[in-house]
Amino acid sequence: MAYLKHIGKYFMMLGQVFKKPQKGKVFKEALFREFEELGIKSIGIVIFISFFIGGVIALQTALNIENPLIPKYLVGFATKRSVILEFAPTFCSIILAGKVGSYITSSIGSMRVSEQIDALEVMGINSLNYLVLPKVLATVFFYPFLVILAMFLGIFGGWVAGFTSSMFSEIDYTQGLQLDFNPFLVQYALIKTLIFAFLIATVPSYHGYYVKGGSIAVGKASTQAVVWTIILIVISNYFLTQMLLT
Repeated sequence: MAYLKHIGKYFMMLGQVFKKPQKGKVFKEALFREFEELGIKSIGIVIFISFFIGGVIALQTALNIENPLIPKYLVGFATKRSVILEFAPTFCSIILAGKVGSYITSSIGSMRVSEQIDALEVMGINSLNYLVLPKVLATVFFYPFLVILAMFLGIFGGWVAGFTSSMFSEIDYTQGLQLDFNPFLVQYALIKTLIFAFLIATVPSYHGYYVKGGSIAVGKASTQAVVWTIILIVISNYFLTQMLLT
């Protein structure tokens, strides 16, 4: 019953979040601030992880192709599919859930325990709309660009790994990238990213907004928010894959 209560409370929260902002200028300032905090400041970790994970995928694929009858261009093909289908949208979203989710919960939770949210409510401001909607829009609009960047850098990292290790040639790798390219797979990855971005923004906001207690409670809420966001990402990934690819 407790889970049903939280689910209902979560959807009631969304009803308040998606109301028309009261002051356009204030909302615009908050939106650009969230673009910087949630999006631009996440570019570095996405670049770093994407490049090296792409290289690892390519090297491990090459190491497992021991049969000389298996063409080497399959390294590029496997790297492309792995990066586009799962690594870029899902793995990057899980990383962002840890980095961004904890920030969202702690920032909103700190406002709750310090009674700043109560002050907003007293002034007649829709605190959920003011605090959460800019975060939702910032993640939903910016994270697809991060995932596209992760795709490019992951594939490029695989190319660099082959160039530096000489385990496969650049020509074979490029041939594998061009083999059986299906544009729908990129669309599938971006659709998943939009769903994951929405979860990354709203689930931690829920845990932060309804936290009770002091600073210790905010820390516990941040941990719970990250765990539940990752769980929901994994579950939604399974159902989205079933609906879109099978």
